[in-house]
Amino acid sequence: MSSVTLSADILKAITGYTATMETAVTFVLQTGVHSKREELVNFLHFIAGASDKVHFEQRYFDLSLRSPLTFALEKEGQSTGILFSGIPSGHEFNSLILAVLQAGGSPLKLDDAIKTMVAKIQEKLHFEIFISLSCHNCPDVVQALNQFSLLNDNISSEMIDGGLYPDLIKQRDIQGVPSVYLNGELFANGKIDISKLVEKLQQLYPYIAKTPTEAMPLQDIVILGGGPAGISAAIYSARKGLKVTLVAERLGGQVKDTMGIENLISVSSTTGPKLTGAMQSHMSDYDVTVKEHLRVTGITQGPIKTVTLTSGEILKARALIIATGARWRELGVPGEKENIGNGVAYCPHCDGPFFKGKDVAVIGGGNSGIEASLDLAGLAKSVTVFEFAPELKADQILINQARKRNNISIHTNMASQRIIATDGKVSAIEYQDRATGELHQQQLDGIFVQIGLIPNSQFVDGVVKLTPYGEIIISEHGETSEAGIFACGDVTTVPYKQIIISMGEGAKASLCASDYLLRQPELVTEQARELETTVS
Repeated sequence: MSSVTLSADILKAITGYTATMETAVTFVLQTGVHSKREELVNFLHFIAGASDKVHFEQRYFDLSLRSPLTFALEKEGQSTGILFSGIPSGHEFNSLILAVLQAGGSPLKLDDAIKTMVAKIQEKLHFEIFISLSCHNCPDVVQALNQFSLLNDNISSEMIDGGLYPDLIKQRDIQGVPSVYLNGELFANGKIDISKLVEKLQQLYPYIAKTPTEAMPLQDIVILGGGPAGISAAIYSARKGLKVTLVAERLGGQVKDTMGIENLISVSSTTGPKLTGAMQSHMSDYDVTVKEHLRVTGITQGPIKTVTLTSGEILKARALIIATGARWRELGVPGEKENIGNGVAYCPHCDGPFFKGKDVAVIGGGNSGIEASLDLAGLAKSVTVFEFAPELKADQILINQARKRNNISIHTNMASQRIIATDGKVSAIEYQDRATGELHQQQLDGIFVQIGLIPNSQFVDGVVKLTPYGEIIISEHGETSEAGIFACGDVTTVPYKQIIISMGEGAKASLCASDYLLRQPELVTEQARELETTVS
């Protein structure tokens, strides 16, 4: 999307979105000369022309902004702290429009506990978020830090399109996005959500953490996790008329990172972001309390379950449903963690464009690995697939496609040993031929790790029984080893980690938890009633 492709439909949508703004917002563009400046000027003119609540002006700043491609958002003549260096089109177009709406008075999409913590920060913080316009994870970070800026005058947030600032990218050795700097120092990189940003701020500024306190009245069911399983469980629980709270680091979970979904029955084709939006919209039809961008730090067993969140809030419930899903599995070899964002990546959709015309490797021969190799083959000079097992594990149709590509080579029965970096960037991989024991090195520029998922179950280790792989052991009814605690989805022993299976398992866990509560009337003890009265 550029200034010349803002269609009449998009402009009409902008007019509708901005109609209810309480405060006018102004784009203030730094003066100067740049080859892309005319395109940016036209882009901002088009948007401003669609609404009488949005204005555009060019101005010289005494304290100069980054470049002639940097513009700031102001409201009522005052800075919002939100800056864009580049043309926020592509995935970042939504970030710009949301920033305008939120600066103009639309509600922020943050839990009250997070708002309180961010508002407490006393230090001056300037965040720089280096992005790629093709990155679908980057807008989440940009939008989060823009909201932080609106909450606290001490905070500013600048989106920087890495493609327009190659010298800066080279200077900071950035090879992956999003890459976040705080006051000039690397703060976080790779896939980052609001919960992780807040936790990092809590580590730097412990005084912002909330004193532990009970957050709300006793709940019938608290659901941990906001992916397909958790949202399904929340909807089914709410339909039973139960008091339901859902806690999630981010709604959608891993699904939100999936770009192509073609096996969700009755939906021929969709994307992770679209499906996440649809699930969230469906859940909003019911009385479900959602606490997003928060993580569980502890669970106490007993007839009444106690859940402590990173915000310091304490939730109490008669039953729990754990649906925390899974995350990318790491190789666990020397050089991996040290080079995340400097050549080691986990998301080919996000970081693939940084390796255009370069040599890359994909570790993993399952569906995700072969799909990643096919995606990267259209960008990279060469793609080498390394699979630990003697045979590839991907579907044959994917294998056939990969073998037809001239720039994809496949090596099976190979064990990654270490990732080698030169001058702070990945330069090679060392691997072992498992048949002969011989060590080899291959020169390359990037490594994409695609070896599956690991269950997000660490916080319940010792609370419920887990397999050696970390999966929560459940019965056919979704029961765990602890009475009143149920689990569903990718975090459990249920085979085949699929969206549609997780949805069904979430519904089943909810029905079983509801039945458990019906058969355990003694759980509503005098103590529980007193607790509910006290908290309310």
